[in-house]
Amino acid sequence: MRAFLILALALFAAPAAAAGASGPYALALAGVIAEHDWRLAATDRDVVAALFSGNERVDYPVGRVIVVSAEKVACRVSNVEITARSCEVTIMGRTANFRGRAANALFATLAAAGVPAEGAAGSIFEAVRGLACTLIPSVIKQNGGGGANCVYMAGP
Repeated sequence: MRAFLILALALFAAPAAAAGASGPYALALAGVIAEHDWRLAATDRDVVAALFSGNERVDYPVGRVIVVSAEKVACRVSNVEITARSCEVTIMGRTANFRGRAANALFATLAAAGVPAEGAAGSIFEAVRGLACTLIPSVIKQNGGGGANCVYMAGP
């Protein structure tokens, strides 16, 4: 019986599918990750922070893009130990750990961007792999809802 259940789970387990976010949710996701993307030039990080803060008066070359990416983003919030919340962000093999307010902001942003939550043993998880957000500041400044897109694979 146990072998049958394992086989059934293996057959019906859905592989991670490519997903994404656009518009305000993509800008928010890029905004919280850009703070930790050590590969970004300081000027690009400042432009992302300004846009995310609502300041569209940024000086940036027309048509030039900013790419914010992470290999993995994984967050956990406990629904039992309600003070426990943590996230890990991995960028080019370097992992940064966050707790408390910073982890909560990242967890909430993942949820708003449409990342599905999974639960197990008193915990709620949200995780993505291969996150890549493309921002085009000149398009964002036009206030037409465009210029921000993210793609990722949902799951650990």
